[in-house]
Amino acid sequence: MSPGSHAVALPDGGDGPQRPNYFLLGFVGALGVLTAWLLVQALVGARAVLVYILVALFLAVGLNPVIEGLRSRARMPRWGAILTVCLTMVLFLVVFFWTIVPPLTEQVTSFATNLPDTLNDLQNTPFFADLERRYDLLDKFEGLVTAPDFGQQLFGGLVGVGQVVFNSLFATFTVLILTLFFMASLPGILDVSYRLVPRSSRDGVRRIGDEIVRRIGAFIAGQLVVAALGGVVAFLFLWAIGSAYALTLALVVGVTALIPLVGTTIGALVASLAVALGSPLLGLVTLVFFLIYQQIESYVIAPRVMRHAVDVTPTVNITAALVGGALMGLVGALLAIPTAAALTLILKQVVFPRLERR
Repeated sequence: MSPGSHAVALPDGGDGPQRPNYFLLGFVGALGVLTAWLLVQALVGARAVLVYILVALFLAVGLNPVIEGLRSRARMPRWGAILTVCLTMVLFLVVFFWTIVPPLTEQVTSFATNLPDTLNDLQNTPFFADLERRYDLLDKFEGLVTAPDFGQQLFGGLVGVGQVVFNSLFATFTVLILTLFFMASLPGILDVSYRLVPRSSRDGVRRIGDEIVRRIGAFIAGQLVVAALGGVVAFLFLWAIGSAYALTLALVVGVTALIPLVGTTIGALVASLAVALGSPLLGLVTLVFFLIYQQIESYVIAPRVMRHAVDVTPTVNITAALVGGALMGLVGALLAIPTAAALTLILKQVVFPRLERR
């Protein structure tokens, strides 16, 4: 060692490298894992609320073009346009339930009233007599009804149905209230979101964001056009064949048509089964009619409307709806197509131009 050099002592007093504190590393790692697990559990617990917020925000963004149209054409203030849209939504829900509940109650009451006569008629048929001889259906049914826990099971089933109805009404009311608040504060939400972006990129982000909002609104408008057209066609056909519940079934067909991919099929099956209860032949004719119309809607009407609305190819629409439905169910299927439209817009206006400049 030269006279001018100085030896530096290590913190542990030795000359080798300092050993890491494995206990501290393990403790910090375990704390991070615990924090992540608690965050995941919190998100899972609040999943329903997050879905309500997401659906309400989607509806608010989608209905914003309608509000802006009322402001520009009818010269309404924003609060007046929002109130008009909300009253229209509430009126539609009232009319929908008003047309659904009385026929459903009538059918259930008629079924319960005619059940003894129906069972007596079934007992006199050779087919039912053969089943009774082989499987003792009446004895098994009597044993099920006279079982000690039958009342408890029946009450539990009724409570479960009532809970489902209550949860559905609560979810609908919550989404409507959240949609109202989001529609009222949407310009402020968008402005704050744009201000989070650096000033140099703010104009471009604002342009893309406004286009995404416009496309979501166009998607909802296109979906409503397709659903309304399906409901009108269903009403005209059901009225032509003399169905007593033409308006009710047409509203069911129109509402279910809002569900991507499978909505029209669900509405067609419900309408066909309802018609078949009165006349099996007319029920079969109804099913054939809706199958033909579904092909026209799927390959002619919907692709043109949706391509004009969101500018996304049908292949991407179908793929997005399937993936969204697999991840989040019905809500995911509804949100998947506008999400795909937004991602397509970002790819075309941001990602691809940057790749071309390299």
